[in-house]
Amino acid sequence: MSLPQPVPPSWKDLGKSSNDLLGKDYPFNTTSLEIKTKANDVSFKVAGNNAGGAIIGDLEAKYGNKKHGFTLTNTWTTANVLKSQIELENQLAKGLKVDILSSLAPEKGTKSAVINAAFKQSGLHTRAALDVFKGPTFTADAVVGRDGFLLGAETAYNVTEGNITRYAAAIGYNAPEYAVTIHGLNNLRTFSASYYHRVSPDVEAGAKAVYDSKATTGGVALEVGTKVYLDPAAFVKAKINNVGVLALGYTQALRPGVKLGLGLAVDTQKLNQVSPSGPAHKVGASFTFDS
Repeated sequence: MSLPQPVPPSWKDLGKSSNDLLGKDYPFNTTSLEIKTKANDVSFKVAGNNAGGAIIGDLEAKYGNKKHGFTLTNTWTTANVLKSQIELENQLAKGLKVDILSSLAPEKGTKSAVINAAFKQSGLHTRAALDVFKGPTFTADAVVGRDGFLLGAETAYNVTEGNITRYAAAIGYNAPEYAVTIHGLNNLRTFSASYYHRVSPDVEAGAKAVYDSKATTGGVALEVGTKVYLDPAAFVKAKINNVGVLALGYTQALRPGVKLGLGLAVDTQKLNQVSPSGPAHKVGASFTFDS
């Protein structure tokens, strides 16, 4: 069961409980399969889906050495993109994690490399990232918390051009049973407010409103949802937005390590249309095997 975190690792994670409630476990856009297995210190993951009408997937291998705080992850995708991540945690300094994330697409000749550093202490989480080939661009964010109150901010600086390219901020309050968060995104041009409430051990509820000051249509996008545990191995979720799209999700643990997810999205404004324009309703499923 998701609970609000006292101090999240990133400013973007303020309001994570509400975002997870409204965004996860609704596999109606695709049919996906994920298989995980582990042998000693090496874990493997194979994942695939048919999002966008094409089958895409990736193969991931991860080696971890907890004693020395070292992790190496390599991924190969069906788009022939090679990704590699090296992580080192609590070795240079207590609470400090450094990682290098790189990718290479041989057919397109594109590459990327990002150096990340994260430092966490009680009541404070900070992160910094340097995108070597894009700009280069330096990004930094921080989250501070005290007595349930949270304050976070992010800024991005283009080293070559010498200017700030992006900034955002967030403020929130976390209690054991609920969380409230307000984000100012896209250089404070888009604002979102979210609310999460653990009504009981088996029932959760949440809502999110988004206002874009630069949008031509105007108005506020609103979404509300709930999650109900049927038993320890199954739960259902439901949400609806202000344009009338109703989404339903059902997740069932079939056995230890095997999970099935079903999703359905219905455009309630097109229920009586014989031949609605565009995709009005969607269904999907997900299968996860974790040994």
